[in-house]
Amino acid sequence: MTATDDSPTEDWADDWGSDLADDDATDAPAEEMPQLYYGSVDEFVREYLRYQYRRRIDGQRRVWAAQWWKYGEAISRLDALWRAWEHHRLDPATGASIWWRDHADHHMPALMDPDGTFHGVKDTNNRDEPLPYAEPPAGLFEDERDNLS
Repeated sequence: MTATDDSPTEDWADDWGSDLADDDATDAPAEEMPQLYYGSVDEFVREYLRYQYRRRIDGQRRVWAAQWWKYGEAISRLDALWRAWEHHRLDPATGASIWWRDHADHHMPALMDPDGTFHGVKDTNNRDEPLPYAEPPAGLFEDERDNLS
């Protein structure tokens, strides 16, 4: 091949790739991942979420399970709520509002629906009390902050 050929040489990709690797990216400090505030979905539910929802749980019009961790749908929805909260907490302007509007206001009514995942659960509380809570078995939810080191 001559220099005027329009076809690439066999090692063009290697040359281009090595130029990119030597770019300023190696000199820039690595962007740090934000630290989780809560280490697990259980910690999020136990220390935050159940205190935010101070609605009367009567087992008929609104339900909740103190042992929420026994229900796959609840684990999935609450884990999604926790991870969305961790993301949106970093936005001091509208993060909380977006989290409530797009996440909590969507998932919590579905979980508290008497025909939903907690159908038939008889856990109750009074208005202005935190949601019922029972500690999950040890080791069920590991602290994910330990895995980020």
